[in-house]
Amino acid sequence: MRTIDTLGDIAGKKVFVRSDFNVPLDAEKNITDDGRIQAALPTLNRLIDAGAKVIVSAHLGRPKGKVNPDFSLAPVAKRLAELLGKEVKLAADTVGESAKELTANMADGDVVLLENVRFDPREDSKVDAEREALAAEYAALADAYVSDGFGVVHRKQASVYDIAKVLPSAAGELVFKEIDSLSKATANPERPYTVILGGAKVSDKLGVIANLLDKADRLIIGGGMAFTFLKAQGYEVGTSLLEEDQVETAASFMAQAKEKGVELLVPVDSVVAPEFNANAPATVVAADAMPADQMGLDIGPETEKIYADAIASSKTVVWNGPMGVFEFEAFASGTKAVAAALESAEGFTIVGGGDSAAAVRILGFDESKFNHISTGGGASLEFLEGKELPGIAVLED
Repeated sequence: MRTIDTLGDIAGKKVFVRSDFNVPLDAEKNITDDGRIQAALPTLNRLIDAGAKVIVSAHLGRPKGKVNPDFSLAPVAKRLAELLGKEVKLAADTVGESAKELTANMADGDVVLLENVRFDPREDSKVDAEREALAAEYAALADAYVSDGFGVVHRKQASVYDIAKVLPSAAGELVFKEIDSLSKATANPERPYTVILGGAKVSDKLGVIANLLDKADRLIIGGGMAFTFLKAQGYEVGTSLLEEDQVETAASFMAQAKEKGVELLVPVDSVVAPEFNANAPATVVAADAMPADQMGLDIGPETEKIYADAIASSKTVVWNGPMGVFEFEAFASGTKAVAAALESAEGFTIVGGGDSAAAVRILGFDESKFNHISTGGGASLEFLEGKELPGIAVLED
């Protein structure tokens, strides 16, 4: 994979950087978790220090190809300027007059942030020619391209894939670190190799579970998806999140795990409540004793102990997806327990992006205690699934 070093002397050159600034905002448009912006700093600072003129592109939310002020990168520009300690000019458009004017008048070390790339419907068009036309407009602004938005490298998009075929291109510090770290969990992991999967739906993780049954020593299941596995065991799951059409698939996964000698752990108890509400009364029930009028919102204390012991005995651990509704204090204990177990584990630990990475920060854990915290939930999953990532493949010699 080509790195920034392969671009040669970039002093005075305009470098187009694709970052991932898809950060959460509150109702007042304040950034509630700037982790993805922080993760972009090593690449941006390296380019600035080398005297490059840095043109940054990114997306925020899903504006669906239309200009929508609700998805403006203005809050990102403000925060990025604070973190870089220098002015970041925000273009009013992506490849229009504002973008052309600001990028034409840059001094060495300047930073310009283009407006949300997803305001242009060509960015993620399924029509190659449309994406390629937009990529040509991006390329006209710059001399070289650096891919540093790991959260989007699994997408064939104009600012991720097509532009890399037009300009001299390389992987940024973040993308290189992501691939290097995730490869330690896929190429030849130290064993026992444990993968913890949480989140809402089994259907979101079908491919990765199927792939890991041939690679991992242990799979730990939590979150809303656990109830489909519990249903497959014949248990009552009340009003918990359930994918009826995946019950047979879950049963098949459990049978395959047994046949292959892979330990597949599902909750033995759950924290339940009568409704999805932060203030709903929480009680703990055994997995085989779920009341029909309750919903499971977290793993229970016995499950926490079992999962923590499994993590402690592992040499490589990947975690993707929370164990419960960690945003509600009453249902955050399971996610906290898993994070704490990873934090103190002696093995190589990876937090696989998305909600897991947000949970680590929101729940106050020391990020430095984890070997790697990925910035890409979907990209991390597809990497673990063994899929080719278009935004990485295009950077390979």
